[in-house]
Amino acid sequence: MTNWTVTVADAASSPLNREYNAEMISRYWGRPTNDAEIDAYERDEQDHDVPVFLVVSRDGDEVGCLGMRFLENGVGELTRMFVRVPYRGQGAASALLEAMQAEALARGVTVLRLDTRTDLVEARSLYAKHGFAEIENYNDAKYAGHWFEKRLKGRSSHGCYIA
Repeated sequence: MTNWTVTVADAASSPLNREYNAEMISRYWGRPTNDAEIDAYERDEQDHDVPVFLVVSRDGDEVGCLGMRFLENGVGELTRMFVRVPYRGQGAASALLEAMQAEALARGVTVLRLDTRTDLVEARSLYAKHGFAEIENYNDAKYAGHWFEKRLKGRSSHGCYIA
């Protein structure tokens, strides 16, 4: 079993945020990206409203991130789920999702939503595995093809989430 540490960080200063942007650009266009393209995206298109940003690490190495913004009436929106390639499939994304659910509940969020692109098949599978159900489009996200939601009801005495 891998031990992960999840901490609150600042999205604007995290190098993981830029790595996430680079991967999303590269995957969308089906080709490598470059610094100028990432800079332009971060300046002109990226939504900078990410008040809650978690980073997962192992042995002091930051390996992934997940952000949350606040919508209306106790709804939070997940964004920027990213795990560096060498650490994928080892539970880092699950650790981030579990920690973000606890953070959401602590901040009065009882519903989590997210959108994702059609080409991010592994992300859609991860969300479904963690109890997120596909829902109708709830936003006008330019690149989204799938929308998910999970209602949070609290934690059991064992620290597991009850949905």
